[in-house]
Amino acid sequence: MAVTPVAQNFDPTSLIPIRRALLSVSDKTGLIDLAKSLVAQGVELVSTGGTHKALAAAGLKPREISELTGFPEGLGGRVKTLHPFVHGGLLARRGLAEDENFVAENRVPWIDLLVCNLYPFEQVTSDPSCPWETAIENIDIGGPAMVRSAAKNHAHVAVLTDASQYAGFAAELAEAKGKVSRATCRRLAVEAFVRIASYDVAIARYLSAAEKTSSDRLLLDLPAISSLRYGENPHQSASLYGQRTPGTLAASAVLHGKEISYNNWLDLDAAWSIVSGMEAPCATVIKHTNPCGAAVADNLEKAFLAAYDADPVSAYGGIVGLNREVDAATAEAMALPGRFLECIVAPGFSAKAIQILTTKPTWKKNVRLVAVGNSRPAAQSPVELRSIDGGVLAQTKDLANEGTAGWKTASKKMPSPDESRDLELAWKLVAQVKSNAIVLVKDGCLIGVGQGQTSRVESVKLALAKAGEKARGAVLGSDAFFPFRDGVDEALKAGVKAFVQPGGSMRDADSVAACDEADATMIFTGVRHFKH
Repeated sequence: MAVTPVAQNFDPTSLIPIRRALLSVSDKTGLIDLAKSLVAQGVELVSTGGTHKALAAAGLKPREISELTGFPEGLGGRVKTLHPFVHGGLLARRGLAEDENFVAENRVPWIDLLVCNLYPFEQVTSDPSCPWETAIENIDIGGPAMVRSAAKNHAHVAVLTDASQYAGFAAELAEAKGKVSRATCRRLAVEAFVRIASYDVAIARYLSAAEKTSSDRLLLDLPAISSLRYGENPHQSASLYGQRTPGTLAASAVLHGKEISYNNWLDLDAAWSIVSGMEAPCATVIKHTNPCGAAVADNLEKAFLAAYDADPVSAYGGIVGLNREVDAATAEAMALPGRFLECIVAPGFSAKAIQILTTKPTWKKNVRLVAVGNSRPAAQSPVELRSIDGGVLAQTKDLANEGTAGWKTASKKMPSPDESRDLELAWKLVAQVKSNAIVLVKDGCLIGVGQGQTSRVESVKLALAKAGEKARGAVLGSDAFFPFRDGVDEALKAGVKAFVQPGGSMRDADSVAACDEADATMIFTGVRHFKH
């Protein structure tokens, strides 16, 4: 059935008198100050349950909601505002004869302002041990219903859904002597509907995850973290969105430096993805989301020096990632003359390290120091999103954390302990390089990278060219199988002694035969790590 709209001339400057306010909040932040400012303008207060107790304790005298409705709160507080007097008072249109007659005939009390934030569902369910019953009881019913009613009728009613709105609203109310503009009410209505949408998404996502059910809709609620100067290029606009989950890059603290750009965030993510998965002290240097250097060592300073020296030309202006708190020795190594770093991401920075990095190098004013804190292993693989024309692709993130238990040595020669260590590092690194991806590792250090080529053998040649003579005795990691033995042959000619790859090619036997002929090692992991 079609709904006939009621014509209303919207004048943003026209004022709405606030004579009665209904207050029903879970979060009492700023409540008393707001209530006092309302009373100062002659506004009658009506409140529910805990809100009424908080107001009364502050010396205010609000009416209870049951006094307004003539109906007691019941079912443990589940029913208190689901009443025609509440929704009639919020939805009735001032100046419309039909509505005004209904209000008069049924003695419906007008409500001009609703102050309502919702049960803390998101906060309660952020605890992994939250019982199902607790989650269910924190699903607000009356609150969202009232907010929707007030927001729909924003031409006549104001709605506040967050304490951050209180001060501005109170100031406008005082300035206009008990009135607010329709423009303000419309803006608050938009914010109210956004809040309701966010709340519903949180409930649906939690219940779906708890029941391990799939949905034919991708439910997202990502609040804005910051606006960025621009995107990949100056003519593109960009922003950062996220839930700011502790221990994640999006929730990191920028301790120093100029604004982080779109490209910086991508490179920081690449750096953090590499080092955060390493157990030993690890450092990496990123350029254009690919590692140009990476190393593990027995301390952070050694790891950084090895990572930087792997390709100092590419490392200039790079993004550094470290998986330990940055100490003074490591900071001194990064601040040496001739070195230039854009961003440094780590769990944290010592006070001395901050002092060194923000005073010694010539780039001290601009270097971004990004502290992620102690990262926590994800309970499940997070969802990774990428947009295409007219749509979004979603997949679980490749954490590349399957370990070595499933590895099989396909060659006659077994890897030595040192080779095994380097093969494991090569396998973790190659998962973070753009396909087709090849990495060369020697003595715990990345020495050559081949990425983004249209054939695997070309990626091998690129990695070998980067490594030069260092390739002799190195190990090679390949993100996918070798379709032919040509790539293996190229590496063997350069002196590579061990390979790790997924396997699965129709010509795997040819690649294994090449290794056997050269007394080299070939490991099959059974897992592919494409990164497009």
